[in-house]
Amino acid sequence: MKNKNNKLGWFFTSPYLIFTAIFFLIPLVWAIWLSLTDWNMMSPDINFVGLDNFKKALTSKSVHAAFFVTYKFLIVFVPMALLLSMLVAVLVNGLPRFKGLYLVAFFLPYLSSGVVTSLIVKGLLSYNSPLNVFLRNQFGLDVDWLGTPMSALFIISLMIAWKMSGYYALILISGLASINDEIYEAAAMDGSGRFRTFWKVTIPMLYPALFTVLVLAVGVSFGIFTEVYQLTGGGPNFATNTWQMEIYNQAFINLKSGYASAISLIAAVVTFASIGVIKKLLEKWGERNGWT
Repeated sequence: MKNKNNKLGWFFTSPYLIFTAIFFLIPLVWAIWLSLTDWNMMSPDINFVGLDNFKKALTSKSVHAAFFVTYKFLIVFVPMALLLSMLVAVLVNGLPRFKGLYLVAFFLPYLSSGVVTSLIVKGLLSYNSPLNVFLRNQFGLDVDWLGTPMSALFIISLMIAWKMSGYYALILISGLASINDEIYEAAAMDGSGRFRTFWKVTIPMLYPALFTVLVLAVGVSFGIFTEVYQLTGGGPNFATNTWQMEIYNQAFINLKSGYASAISLIAAVVTFASIGVIKKLLEKWGERNGWT
């Protein structure tokens, strides 16, 4: 019976194991091998170069830019997404009815194509767009929204935060719904105001939902590509050059697949290490608020 149950368990888990092997393990092994070569994806000859690609990547200015730009997106995007999603969650949760309808409306941007959204934003911020024409005619302002490092970073972060806030709000609303009303009643009896109650009661009680949202948002920060590719191409002056943008440029523009594979492995290590550190910090915060 035990052997039969084991076989049945392996049978039901086999689709996931096969999927993992095909789309994760095999590509990972292939990427590690490519990172040790100088293959250009076209030549039949593959030369083994050892760790030269890694040495080159660690001294590359564009790779350094990708490293710091990712953390800039992390600093700008994560708080922005958290504030927007929290605002949506609190507002929708306070509605007397039609909560589901409003949630669907806020969730729709998450389902939209990143390419389409980027093209719309690019059109709205173009030189001859109604916004820029109005600013020039009324205030004499000629703003290069996507040609200035800080504004380009901020606009891309805001666009992604707008896109993800509805999805994150769903998670936060489920957390708000799990908080017992008796806790708020006890806080009100103790004379706690709305802001103090929100900061001292709601936020700590939302820890599981906040933990999930923050980890997901950090993961998004390390995977930004579509918006950067469509709007800035990594510019200006590498100001929005993310890991994915750098890997794409090296692999498909410069045809250096071995070098791109080395960068992707470095990016993976940086991503997992960063998420691990942030996860530990969040767990420490949870422990201080009674979550173990």
